[in-house]
Amino acid sequence: MTAALSPSPSQAARLQVRAGQWAKPTAGLAPGFAQANLAILPKALADDFLLFCQRNPRACPLLGVSDVGQPHIPALGADLDLRTDLPLYRVWRDGQLVQECADLHAVWRDDLVSFAIGCSFSFDELLLDQGIDVRHMACGCNVPMYRTNIPTAPAGRFAGPMVVSMRPMQAADAIRAVQITSRFPAVHGAPVHLGDPAEIGITDLAHPDYGDAVPVRPGELPVFWACGVTPQAAIAAAGIEFCITHAPGHMLVTDVKTLSLAAF
Repeated sequence: MTAALSPSPSQAARLQVRAGQWAKPTAGLAPGFAQANLAILPKALADDFLLFCQRNPRACPLLGVSDVGQPHIPALGADLDLRTDLPLYRVWRDGQLVQECADLHAVWRDDLVSFAIGCSFSFDELLLDQGIDVRHMACGCNVPMYRTNIPTAPAGRFAGPMVVSMRPMQAADAIRAVQITSRFPAVHGAPVHLGDPAEIGITDLAHPDYGDAVPVRPGELPVFWACGVTPQAAIAAAGIEFCITHAPGHMLVTDVKTLSLAAF
């Protein structure tokens, strides 16, 4: 008999999530494999949302789109199931968050289209490899995320502020982080802002809109990347009748290797 092949680290991570054995943010899970934000909308809104992503590639870099009604994106993982393979989902009705759940079978519909959007967790490992402190991983918590005064380019019913994630760094590390992440536009690319948070409408780093606060030490700069939670702000602003997203920080682990996304 031929021995069964062991799952890859990304497949093993999804199986762990699917079995309910990983119920926390996915930073650091399956290093080397790209992670994705998720937005699932009715087909009637899919064209507008696709256009929203195309007009806002820093915040919404698309890694894949499903066929209508299909909970799979084969290019991102052969055994991937969008209904079960994220640790936590959000269900929205009329622009309001009404439910968080670990499984979508009860709310799945045949008219849904799923959008996988690149996530900055994908490059955290690359920063660590260069000796750069990634504070939310060091603290064992979710990354802090903030709504900004940076507008997105509207598309149909979708518009709203850009959401950013923040990693505090020494100035030299921030420069190196810009160099590293610039090569990965498919997972948000270079930062959109460094330094004074008030310049992008953030009044208090200690109170993020999503995720967890992390300490910013003396001499450090807050460094801000565009974030795939941006669609959730647009969904709330538009009062979308029904949609599903990931819970911030609870991502889809794909079989795509992060280094394969590098732009040279």
